[in-house]
Amino acid sequence: MYTRWKIYYQKHFSSPLFAPKDVFQLTLPIIVDQSFVIGMSLLNTAMISSAGIAAVSAVNLVESLNIFFISVFIALATGGTVMVAQARGKHEEQLVERSGTGTLTVVFGLALLLATFILLFHRPLLTGLFGGSSPAVMANAKIYLIGSMLSYPALAIVEAACGILRGVADTRASLFLSAFTNIGYVLLNLLFIQVFHWGIVGMSVAINIARLLGAILSLWYLTYQNDSLHSSFKRLVPIDFPLVKKVLKVGFPFAAEQLFFNGGKILTQIFIVQLGTLALSANAIGGSLTMLLEIIPGSLALALVPIVGQSIGANDQKSVQKFWRSFLGLASISTLLTSGLLILAYPIIIRLFNAPKAVEQQVFLLLLLVSVARILVWPISFITPSALRAAGDASFTSIVSLITMWSIRIILGYLLGITFHYGLIGVWLAMCVEWGIRGIIFTLRMKRGKWRTKKII
Repeated sequence: MYTRWKIYYQKHFSSPLFAPKDVFQLTLPIIVDQSFVIGMSLLNTAMISSAGIAAVSAVNLVESLNIFFISVFIALATGGTVMVAQARGKHEEQLVERSGTGTLTVVFGLALLLATFILLFHRPLLTGLFGGSSPAVMANAKIYLIGSMLSYPALAIVEAACGILRGVADTRASLFLSAFTNIGYVLLNLLFIQVFHWGIVGMSVAINIARLLGAILSLWYLTYQNDSLHSSFKRLVPIDFPLVKKVLKVGFPFAAEQLFFNGGKILTQIFIVQLGTLALSANAIGGSLTMLLEIIPGSLALALVPIVGQSIGANDQKSVQKFWRSFLGLASISTLLTSGLLILAYPIIIRLFNAPKAVEQQVFLLLLLVSVARILVWPISFITPSALRAAGDASFTSIVSLITMWSIRIILGYLLGITFHYGLIGVWLAMCVEWGIRGIIFTLRMKRGKWRTKKII
């Protein structure tokens, strides 16, 4: 059995650049990293539930805004990952260094601008989007939004550093920085929420302290510990505008996609507000639980970026499609196993959230629905565009994602959830349908090979 597995692994997870051991060592730290990130999010949602259902709903609403804005600079960090990986594949060390510095400059600058803008206009933003929520939910949402915005610049440094390190395949360091930040966040939440009973205020204080410490550690590691990057504060000024332009060329289409994509998610949140506080709570808990199903496949999507990027840099296009197919299969198998475990453990896990029985039953139905979709269509919808972006085909993936998001998930979600009164189930079903259609389009693009003509460096 072991020999057969070894032969299979050697056949499907190796290339001239990467031995199976290299792929494993690159992917495993990302899986552990995502486990920390998602597990910490789940624990934080469970902890804040002790402050009441209004607090859970407020955190869920603000997190939808956080995902909307944070995804922009994470997308730009991904652009930096592609640049660094392709430069590494070409063995151009000076370009690796410049790409890392350019990524840090772009991501931090954008996060600072976003944080300043939202802090100035947080009142009309919350009122315009979620004005139908109860006064208690809105009061909690305001506190958490301000706290989140203050932490953006520090988080941007952490995300940029992790993206740069993934580009040079230093995923262990990326794991350490992310784990340090997220574990610190959870421990501080335990202190401020469970011990001091500060509720939403405690959560806001915790997020700022944890991300600031993570940013300091990230800058220290990039400057003094990684020999591949040779980063230095002196190289941040003057800004390398030609290199910044290249980072933006890769990252901007993805960032625009994330803006509109997550903007669509916020619109669905507005639908759900109409369904009441119980539906908001079920959506928050369901979203947290189903994120557990994304740990391994989401990690595979991240790991595929430096693998494809370095393969493209070395002009090894044949290996790109082989790794893509292998990662798709691995994502579906892993989701099948994790969804089975999650469904079996559901009666125990749901107790963490102190949810009413009606919410528990609805969350279970959502979990069943999304488990099937994540096994069948999530991999082609999310892993395939990772490969395409790393190959330089970022504009196509962004355009397709925008079109399907707004024409299918939003419109169909409103029709099913509100017009035809299927409620939260209808909104989530529309999301699964959109995954399938988008995934089919990306798969056809990958097989037809148009991405082969795209060049970045």
